[in-house]
Amino acid sequence: MPPTDASTDAGTNSAPGAGSGAEDTLDLRLPDELVALLGDDGPETGPGPDCDDLLDAPADWGPVTTPVGVFQLVPVRIGRDLPLITRWMNDPAVAAFWELEGPEDVTAAHLRLQLDGDGRSAPCLGVLGGVPMSYWEIYRADLDPLARHYPARPHDTGIHLLLGGVLDRGRGVGTTLLRAVADLVLDSRPTCARVVAEPDIRNTPSVSAFLRAGFRFSAELDLPDKRAALMVRDRALRNLL
Repeated sequence: MPPTDASTDAGTNSAPGAGSGAEDTLDLRLPDELVALLGDDGPETGPGPDCDDLLDAPADWGPVTTPVGVFQLVPVRIGRDLPLITRWMNDPAVAAFWELEGPEDVTAAHLRLQLDGDGRSAPCLGVLGGVPMSYWEIYRADLDPLARHYPARPHDTGIHLLLGGVLDRGRGVGTTLLRAVADLVLDSRPTCARVVAEPDIRNTPSVSAFLRAGFRFSAELDLPDKRAALMVRDRALRNLL
């Protein structure tokens, strides 16, 4: 379990859930900016060798059309993405919950812990309309220390999110993308029956965003670094919430 609240700025109080972002099969041609972003920019340490086995290859999940635009998860490359993610981590609204403010080496250490690990956590940029605008961590909650604090089930998959741009906050973008990514997880990981998250219970905009995105509140958890709201999106209820 990352030592931070990773759902900071996940949504707002203004807009209802926007429906499944994965069910729309409109034109999924990638913008030129995203094609460039996905291009090979040289060798670099990446997710561990078991990443495909543990998380069913988030890099291959592809783009989806959502009500706010074409969205895709792109695996983080430190050499390319570190300045941008560091800037986001130093935003006071983000730092209040992630607690990763500071120079680039602070962010780099957090990223390398995942990239050099066994693949149970995949850090990704969220690219919307060709523009990197959010940071995500997709992780195996059942293999994470979080599993010590709730009745985990095999293949439970966790989501952490921050929205980098101030203009993307407060207008329902987080809610829409949370639903889209949860759908991506359930569509791409057939062994996963639940998507979970653990935002800080004080982060009411984040908790509200998860609720509007089809998650249900399951419990309050006393974690080592925070009191969290355990949010769960069940495969069996995905078309009802």
